[in-house]
Amino acid sequence: MNLSFYKYQGTGNDFVMIDNRAKTFPKEKTDIFSQISDRHFGIGADGIILIEDDKNLDFKMIYYNADGSQTFCGNGARCAVAFAKYLGIITEKTNFSAVDGPHFAEINNGIISLQMIDVDEVIVNENSVFAYTGTQHHVELVDELNDYPVFENGKKIRYSYDNPGANVNFVQQINETTFRVRTYEKGVENETLACGTGVTAVAIAMHKTNKTKNNLISLPVEGGKLEVSFNENNGVYTNVFLKGPAEFVFSGEIIV
Repeated sequence: MNLSFYKYQGTGNDFVMIDNRAKTFPKEKTDIFSQISDRHFGIGADGIILIEDDKNLDFKMIYYNADGSQTFCGNGARCAVAFAKYLGIITEKTNFSAVDGPHFAEINNGIISLQMIDVDEVIVNENSVFAYTGTQHHVELVDELNDYPVFENGKKIRYSYDNPGANVNFVQQINETTFRVRTYEKGVENETLACGTGVTAVAIAMHKTNKTKNNLISLPVEGGKLEVSFNENNGVYTNVFLKGPAEFVFSGEIIV
């Protein structure tokens, strides 16, 4: 079958977007996700996002990693919001559903602010922090992030966690409010240019460990810059927002 698709990216995190409101996408073809995501033999992407109808909210976002596993993706969700606006489903504000529950988002001059889930448990270990921000995240401070072996060390740490593992974020503090981040993503099994749930975990981890006292954090990633804001009360993080651009790249058709 011929499948229409749209390519979007958010700070270099790229996604194949598909309007599946008619329920025509062949989810049962288990190899279709790796086929589409392959950067040599397919369209090429970090993940695939289906937009479907939701009974109670504006739309449903279903996110698949390149290996076919499902999770939540912050940058993917921001791109899904941009795509939903293109489809005419929403205008400037939206409430939609994802695998981790409902989300609110707002578009302002191409910048999309996405409300993330509340985070009520942040586990501080000797050399790292673990938090669930829609998916599992390991956060670790390092020196000289430019030369750090993100792929090699990220892969080892990713598989040190019980199934389904964890995304791994290596962080270098720039100043009181700025933390540079590089991320190894499970499911993609490689470093990506950005990770929305990852920078959210980093911002919360840096606040939890007193590396910053601010609740608005700037997070340069390999593909650009993201911002995370939050409220904190007795170790519980609420009103968490991920903010950054989401842009259309190209569209086309692929035979699947």
